[in-house]
Amino acid sequence: MPALPAAPLVRFRNVRKSYDGLAPAVRDLSLDVAAGEFLTLLGPSGAGKTTTLMMLAGFERPDSGDILLEGRPIARTPPQRRGIGVVFQSYALLPHMTVAQNIAFPLQLRRVPRAEQADRVARALDMVRLTGLGERMPAQLSGGQQQRVALARALVFAPRLVLLDEPLGALDRRLREEMQLEIRHLHKQLGVTMIHVTHDQAEALTLSDRIAVFAAGALRQLGTPEALYDSPVDAFVARFVGENNRLPGHVEAVEDDIARVRLACGPVVEARLADAQEGRRCVVSVRPERVAVAAVPAEDMGDGALPATLLEAIYQGDHIRLRLQVGLPGSAPAEVVVKRPAGVPMAGLVPGEAAAIAWQPYHARAFQPEVGA
Repeated sequence: MPALPAAPLVRFRNVRKSYDGLAPAVRDLSLDVAAGEFLTLLGPSGAGKTTTLMMLAGFERPDSGDILLEGRPIARTPPQRRGIGVVFQSYALLPHMTVAQNIAFPLQLRRVPRAEQADRVARALDMVRLTGLGERMPAQLSGGQQQRVALARALVFAPRLVLLDEPLGALDRRLREEMQLEIRHLHKQLGVTMIHVTHDQAEALTLSDRIAVFAAGALRQLGTPEALYDSPVDAFVARFVGENNRLPGHVEAVEDDIARVRLACGPVVEARLADAQEGRRCVVSVRPERVAVAAVPAEDMGDGALPATLLEAIYQGDHIRLRLQVGLPGSAPAEVVVKRPAGVPMAGLVPGEAAAIAWQPYHARAFQPEVGA
């Protein structure tokens, strides 16, 4: 008899939360989190992701619905009895305590014997690569080191679940990227479940097993980084997760899952049908790295190629960013961005000169326009 799948570690069931009679901060959220996974809640400010995390931590209470941890409702369980580690953006280290004392604090609250505390603190310091710094004060540490202390404090009592509320937001770019790798390695090493809140899409793609995209209090899409990047369900997710060219148009016909779209700038293109409808307005989204460009007439590039003019070529280290104008005479032109790996010859691509661009239909998607667009 095949083994039954393990029950989720965390379950949100129709959870709703509002403040002072305003529009719901979280709308009817249903979401399962598997044991051992790294889930990121991603979205713009006000999307509901931090409220969701704070309800799970116990710092906020839902208006309705259920939150279950290991199958048990926890809405009325105080934060200190949930056994959840929390890491905040502000570090929240106690300035009058040493590093070791900060890390030991959760163990003291749980009345762990002093001798065992010392051993656990030493292991936690080693885990976050701060061995030998236990007697320093927080003010003597760099921002990255302080964030490591906060992470060690959240892990020292061996919780099954750790919540990370924009923990890297206060760090500069280099430290943020280093800490992303630190957290990723710790997650893989320990197998602890982590739920992470951020508005940084690159961070979410780097760290996550799955990403939950939020907007206006609602869950818009849940999936792997690859699924969200390659197959967004709507125009909002496509815009928010990674860079996209967004070309308005009108769906003239649909055959199988391919839409034939007359762009507002004039040309006709093909794209995979997402949620757009035949005979209605749409937006064609295509990633800059999926667009081919060449200094040739469009008819020489093949079916589906669009005539363009190169406006600008910008060197950005690992790639060159090309801005092109596309459109037929008599129509308002549109702008398309193309990314080419640095070191690839420009082969006649000169700002101000004619070029052509093209993409495979399955690399583009036709969406309904966002509300208000």
